[in-house]
Amino acid sequence: MKKFPITIAFLFMAVMVALLSGARVAEAVNCSPMELSSCAGAITSSSTPSSTCCNKLREQKPCLCGYIRNPALRPYVQSPGARNVAAKCGVPFPSC
Repeated sequence: MKKFPITIAFLFMAVMVALLSGARVAEAVNCSPMELSSCAGAITSSSTPSSTCCNKLREQKPCLCGYIRNPALRPYVQSPGARNVAAKCGVPFPSC
């Protein structure tokens, strides 16, 4: 009977380790085109995008199709300058 509490404790620890090792905190992306304001200069000119711009572009990657579907944002997101910035940042342009 003494083995029962040890077995339960071991089983509990094994389950906790499995849960914690697989647990990932999912960050919700705030889809806001204003998050990409740091890219405006690079989009409108042929200057190199800043690291802030590239980081924000990577963060906003899940939002890009939504921006493309928005008629007010589509011309900016699909512009040659925006495609150039995405390429320079290593962010594949979405095919939505």
